[in-house]
Amino acid sequence: MSITIGKIFDLTVQKFPDKEALYDVKKNVRYTYKEWNVEVNRLANALLEEGVKKGDRVSTLLFNTEELANTMLACAKIGAVFNPINFRLQPEEVAFILNDARPKVVMYEKALEPVVASIAGRFEKTGFWIIDGEETSYSSSYHEKLVSASNDEVSINVLENDTYAIMYTSGTTGRPKGVVHRHRDMAEQSLIVISATKLEAEDIGLVTAPMFHCAELHCAVIPRIHVGGKNVILHHFEPKKVLQLIQEEKVTKFFAAPTMWNMLLQENFNDYDLSSLNLGLYGAAPMAPALVRACHDLLGISLVQAYGMTEMGPAITFLSEKDQLRKAGSAGQACLNHEIRIVRPNEDGPSDPDDMLPAGEAGEILVKGPCIMSAYFNREEATAAAMYKGWYHSGDIGYLDEEGFLYVKDRVDDMIISGGENIYPREVEDVLYEHPAVLDVAIVGLPDDRWGETVTAFVVKKNEKVTEEELDAFCLNSSELARYKRPRKYMFVDALPRNASGKIQKFVLRKQMEELVTGETPSL
Repeated sequence: MSITIGKIFDLTVQKFPDKEALYDVKKNVRYTYKEWNVEVNRLANALLEEGVKKGDRVSTLLFNTEELANTMLACAKIGAVFNPINFRLQPEEVAFILNDARPKVVMYEKALEPVVASIAGRFEKTGFWIIDGEETSYSSSYHEKLVSASNDEVSINVLENDTYAIMYTSGTTGRPKGVVHRHRDMAEQSLIVISATKLEAEDIGLVTAPMFHCAELHCAVIPRIHVGGKNVILHHFEPKKVLQLIQEEKVTKFFAAPTMWNMLLQENFNDYDLSSLNLGLYGAAPMAPALVRACHDLLGISLVQAYGMTEMGPAITFLSEKDQLRKAGSAGQACLNHEIRIVRPNEDGPSDPDDMLPAGEAGEILVKGPCIMSAYFNREEATAAAMYKGWYHSGDIGYLDEEGFLYVKDRVDDMIISGGENIYPREVEDVLYEHPAVLDVAIVGLPDDRWGETVTAFVVKKNEKVTEEELDAFCLNSSELARYKRPRKYMFVDALPRNASGKIQKFVLRKQMEELVTGETPSL
């Protein structure tokens, strides 16, 4: 038997046919596993009637909806390749992905009609299906397509080594690349998450991070399907709505990026009964130790951190609950069946996996494991560089301590060299997060004629009265930060630019500063 995403779903349907499986909050629709399977089968047959064949791509441009989950599962059953697209992208960014992936069908929702309307004419061979509106000159109605479709099980030979999905990278530094994942790899990822989070059929999970991103989809939605748990789908993140749903649906576990946890911490927890919640999973970006402590103190829940990247499925390490405070700041230890090496960075090409560094010394993080991507779609050279000697070259800088715990210091591209000294932005950010008036912060290096680069802090304030001088004094008095590492310039902003996975887009901040220097109108 081939272990595919479609087979995982089918087996759960057989085991728990009458168990509630899905609740779409916006539509107020609930399905048992048997009822959900009917919807998935209808879509699978509708796609076949549309001419979608094994290996064809099917894209989604959706917020969190049952239709996104249905598309993922229907594609898995017929051997089509699922391609979820970031709903926050601008029209030309979406067009870039469609040009690269060449999907047969694109599912979208009315809220994103302006994006689709502006580019649909360029893709005459692609069918656009709207999930919550009437058909247009360039689109068909998703639900009209399903009305006449059979709900019979499809019979297509999908193998575990077939491609399951193409997921485009976040684009923190520029154009995204399509990461190709196979069915077996993501089945393995699911089992790893189930083990690390002690997931059970009785668990109820809240889907609040974007489902198009592999962190939510592969570390939450699919593992819950795998064990027969329930997925409560929230259209988009709203702190008060999240807390309300935890209370009403008795949510036990959910994933959120650190910035989302930070927003939840600003709410009044006394208004809600959160006693059902027993575990919070976080990842996609580092969480400052101050935020970890606040989640423990204010929410009183267990936390598990996942560190990874799209290319690895995504999780490659977990930091368990028992180590959250003891190893605060760490990303945890390697997942089951994964191996991590810290190697000397090579500026002239891929780092050599055999040029390993000792414990405590920072270098590039290399990873090997069963969930690694098979390739970058249509990018042979990029694939060869990223997978040099069989190891995925992450581009992240970090080190392993004597116990094998990984500490991620920063991206190779984000490291600041000032006066000949290497400065990692995260260590400065962690110190500033300790200040009670700082809500959010990003550190970037900006060109400086004397020092090479100047450490610059972009700060979102809680307290409008806090000044640059006060923050500078705070850094000077910190026992965690050398004086030369502290910011020499502060920029107070209303919000930081983040991609959908919660990672700060520092290239946007650098561009904003360049525009200010040249006298152009800032684009941020």
